[in-house]
Amino acid sequence: MEAGYTFGAPWGTPLRMMTGFAIFILVGISLIGLFTGPRYYLVWNLSMIIMPLAMLIVAIFFIIRGYVITGDTLVVLRPGWSSKVDLNGLESVEADPRAMANSIRTFGNGGLFCYAGSFRNKKLGPYRAFATDQKRSVILRFSGHTVVVTPEKPEDFVSKLKEIRKLNQ
Repeated sequence: MEAGYTFGAPWGTPLRMMTGFAIFILVGISLIGLFTGPRYYLVWNLSMIIMPLAMLIVAIFFIIRGYVITGDTLVVLRPGWSSKVDLNGLESVEADPRAMANSIRTFGNGGLFCYAGSFRNKKLGPYRAFATDQKRSVILRFSGHTVVVTPEKPEDFVSKLKEIRKLNQ
C-alpha cells in the first residue's frame, strides 16, 4: 500500500443496486446461452456465454477500493493496481453531495462496481470521476480539468488535502 493518508471508498445504495442488477443480467445471459440455443456455433458461445462473463471479470479489476493522498499525488486504489491523479495545479477542493447530480456519462463505467470515467453536468462541465457513493462527492478543481472522488469521510478528506497542498481554508 502507498504511504500517505488513506480513505476508504464505501459503496452507496444506488451502486449496490446497479451492480447487483448488472451481475444478475450478465450471469443470466450466460446461463441462457449455456442452456439454450445452438451451443456449437462460435458466435453464439462468444456473444451469449463468454462476452457477458468477460465483461463482469474485467469490471472487477476496476473496482475502487480507496484513495491515498501522498503529497503530490492522489492514488485511486484498485484490485492489484492503482490510478493516479497528479495534484500539482490543484486550485480548490470542496465536498458537495450533489456534485454528480444530473450527470451524463460520456465515456466509462456508469455503475458496474463503480462510477469511473468521463462525465458531464451543468454544474461541473466535463469532469473525470473515480466514485462509489455519489453522496460523498469531493470536487478537485484544476486549471484545465475537474476530478470527482468519493472518500468515506469527505470533510476529513477535504481538510487533509487542503492542509497538505496548503490551499486556502
